[in-house]
This record gives sequence, structure tokens and C-alpha cells, in this order.
Amino acid sequence: MHDPSYTLEREISNFIKVWISVVVSLCYCYFSAKFIPKGMPRLLSIIPIVSLFFALPLKLHSANLCGSTAFVIAWLSNFKLLLLAFGKGPLSHPSLSLPHFIAIACFPIRIQQNPPPKPHANLDNSLTSRSRDNSYPLEQDGYNSQNPPPKGHNRENPNPRITQNGNTSIWNYAIKVVLVALFWSVYEYSDHIHPKVMLVSYCFHIYFTLEILLATAAAAARALFGLVLEPQFDKPHLSTSVQNFWGRRWNLVASRSLRSTVYEPALCISAQVIGRKWASLPAVMCTFVVSALMHEIIFYYMGRLQPTWEVTRFFLLHGACVVAEIWIKKVVNDRWRLPRLISTPISVGFVMVTGFWLFIPPLLRCKLYARAFEDYARIGAFVKDVVAGVVKLY
Repeated sequence: MHDPSYTLEREISNFIKVWISVVVSLCYCYFSAKFIPKGMPRLLSIIPIVSLFFALPLKLHSANLCGSTAFVIAWLSNFKLLLLAFGKGPLSHPSLSLPHFIAIACFPIRIQQNPPPKPHANLDNSLTSRSRDNSYPLEQDGYNSQNPPPKGHNRENPNPRITQNGNTSIWNYAIKVVLVALFWSVYEYSDHIHPKVMLVSYCFHIYFTLEILLATAAAAARALFGLVLEPQFDKPHLSTSVQNFWGRRWNLVASRSLRSTVYEPALCISAQVIGRKWASLPAVMCTFVVSALMHEIIFYYMGRLQPTWEVTRFFLLHGACVVAEIWIKKVVNDRWRLPRLISTPISVGFVMVTGFWLFIPPLLRCKLYARAFEDYARIGAFVKDVVAGVVKLY
């Protein structure tokens, strides 16, 4: 439930304390990883930090601060730390400086790799190599012993596709900021607007807000640390299938973290059990199960309400659809595809309709949009008081 004693000053104080704890904890992980061997010893040393990162968002009650902090530390940072425990992932390179280590652990970003990593002749990379019917068609996440850290990557000749996507026009983000502001003004008249129209606006609101927040974090990392970054979204409204939506277009930071932490280990295990041809099917389903649980946790942080498991059903449904899509592609040997003019409306429509049904209702029950609007009102009043105080001084 929403804390009745919540005030902006108290929330800002808690937010600062939470992030001081995060930075101190990451310093411990950085130095301990240099002395503790990878594997079970390092995992045991990191588990207390992972547990702490799951607990820290409970200190916050603001819809904006709690939601963004939970996504960053309970999901992204924890997944990166678990990879670090086994000498993998973007935090594992021994030459990473402490500031870069903290930035990569905290910011929802992925560093651009150039040149891209060469495929290795082992089972893991042969299974996860990019192909047209790959169930999780994304590049490897972060750095390892074969891929240089930020100091070593080539800034002179970056990947042209990534650079083109990454240099999204500032006007694109400006338009989306204006649209988000319009959404907030529309919500004041929600009682007079058809519920279906409101559901559509909620979907676009989530997309625009996530893209703006992730782009802001990426821009901050670029400005503070000079890191060359990759895009966080890739025009999800142009998705040609459910697999294409989740694998290549929507929230690529979370998608890559799930690939490295869940999909690839599950793929290797299932390949030994059922063979390489069908190994991706259970691996994809495992990935969607973990994604469902992480979303349930984040929804709990934001609402503090008992889970209804609608979000879990949403991701299990989408996981089953992706598995079916992969199976069909393998059966027909990827020889037949729907035209884009047909597949895109079907895919985007399916995502939106299932979102109306299972994803949006938990957000409405915890009054997320109303609480976020209250946060902005408090911030506006706070800034107004500060400005008035400064004016009085002069």
C-alpha cells in the first residue's frame, strides 16, 4: 500500500541513501572480484549484495523513483553481478576501471562492441550464433576476455548500423516528451474518454516513457564516461512477429540481460538433453518465465499489492507464442513468411490486445499513473518554493 507518511523530502533522502548503498556495494564487488576466484566462491561473496539490491527498492514509495531504481538494481545490476560471479558479462573484464564498472552496473546501457566478437567453435556459441530462425537473435552482451573494455573499443570506426540507430534525432525524443506531457493532461479527463482509447494511450505512454528514461540514462553515461552506446529500442511498432518484437525491438537492455543470464545457460543444458535442433524451445520458455517473475517483482515494488499473476500469464502467453513461432519456422525450414504489410499489424495488434488484457490492469490497480502525476505535482510545488525563496533573497 502507499505509505501515508510519504513526503518528497523524505523520498529524496531515501533515494540518496539507496544509491549511496548501491555505489558502496558495487565498490565491494569490484575489488572482491579481483581477489576471489570465479565460480562458487565469488558467487557466495556476491549473493549478499544481490539480496540487498532486491531489498533496497522497498525503501522507496515514489512511482517514478521506485520503478526506475527497481529496474536498474533489482534486475539489471543483479543479473550483471550474477554473470560476474562466473567470469562472464560486461563487468568481468579485468581492465575495467572502477568508474566504468559502476557505470555499466548501474546504467541500463550496453557498450558498443567494435569489431564484433568472433564466433568460437564451442557448443554455446554455435547454438547462440545469429541466424534467421534464431530464437533470441541478439548480439552477445558486454565484454569478456576476448572483447576489449571501453578503453579498447574503436571509436573511429563504429558499427554503421548501430551508429545510425544510436544517433536518434533529438527532435524524435522532444516529440515524445511532448506526447507524454499530453498524455498526462488527457488523464485529467479520463472519466470522459472511452476506456479503449485510454488503454491505447497507456500503451504508448509506457513505450515513450521507457524510451525517454533509457535514452536519458544512456546520454548521461556517454557524457560522464565517454562510453559509446547502443540503442535501447528499435521501432517496436514495426515488429514483424512476436519473436521479432521481444528479440530485436523492445527494451533491448532487458532482453540482452535475459539472454546472457537465462537463455544461453538454458540453451546449453537443453541441447544436452533433447539435442541442438529443438534446444531453443525450452530455453526461450525459461527466459519468458524469468522475465515474468522479474516483472511481477517490479510491479510489487511499485504497488505493494498482492500479486494477481496477470503479468506472469502475459509473459507465459507470449513465451508460448514465440516457441510456436520458432517451431513453425523450423518445420517449414524458414521458407515461407507473411508479407510485412500483414505480419506487422497482426504482431503489434497481438501485443497491444494482450497488454490491454493482462499487462495494463495491474498498473491501474496500483494507481501508478495517478501516483506518478502526484509526484510531478510535488516536484513542481517544490521547485516553485525554491524559486520563490531565491527571489526573496534578492
